[in-house]
Amino acid sequence: MVRHAGSCSSCQTLGVTQAPSDHPRRTEPMSETKLLTDSRDGVLTLTLNRPEKLNAIDNDLSRSLLQALEAGAVDGDVRVIRLRGNGRAFCAGRDVSAAPTEDDLVLVQAVAKAIVRNPKLVLAEVHGWTVGAGFEWMLDADVVVAAQGTRFKLPEASLGVFVTGGLSATLAATIGLSRAKALTLIGEVFTADQALAWGLVWKVVEDSGLEEASWNAAAKLATLNPLVAAQFKRVFNLLGLATFDRAVEEENMAQRLLGPQ
Repeated sequence: MVRHAGSCSSCQTLGVTQAPSDHPRRTEPMSETKLLTDSRDGVLTLTLNRPEKLNAIDNDLSRSLLQALEAGAVDGDVRVIRLRGNGRAFCAGRDVSAAPTEDDLVLVQAVAKAIVRNPKLVLAEVHGWTVGAGFEWMLDADVVVAAQGTRFKLPEASLGVFVTGGLSATLAATIGLSRAKALTLIGEVFTADQALAWGLVWKVVEDSGLEEASWNAAAKLATLNPLVAAQFKRVFNLLGLATFDRAVEEENMAQRLLGPQ
């Protein structure tokens, strides 16, 4: 059995009990559907929909997201995939209220690979808590727009588990080896402004303007020739994330070496 954790569903493991007070509050209704989908004007919007759990990841959510990413990859009407979260957070990491299974690791990493290897551009719109595996999925995206009130954290080391989602490649490639080690080992909360300064996000906007800003960016990306966009993504990732696949393999090995803590 693999133990993989990004957070707990209530965030108590993170030492917080609620999302930052200055985040935008979403208006989408709660639903038994853990992933909401909307496709228009070339943009496929995928919304993590477990607002009562701060969109903590369970296997149903991972599986639904994986299927939607794979469908979007071959849909000729889709040019951009926009990933966002319903409620008070983008994603609080893995939901550890349920016992961990082998599927946890497999599915989280499958989603990460489906984002990085997707021929369509992926834009992440983040707000509130963006933690653990949720942060990893954000960093796998091609463009990230963040709300000013977003708070980030990588708590895995303090929880006795290892990172997944290719983070050992994506994080170091983005911010450098030394800072990547510090963020993962010390695990301090950091802000949207820090994330912008370190190159983890493309743009930070006022919380109230997040949805409009992310939609405008996605719509602009959707005007690009899809063949041109796909080649930009492929070549940048081929060279800039040359160790991504190796990182996923090594993360698997580290998880199994650590075992349940």
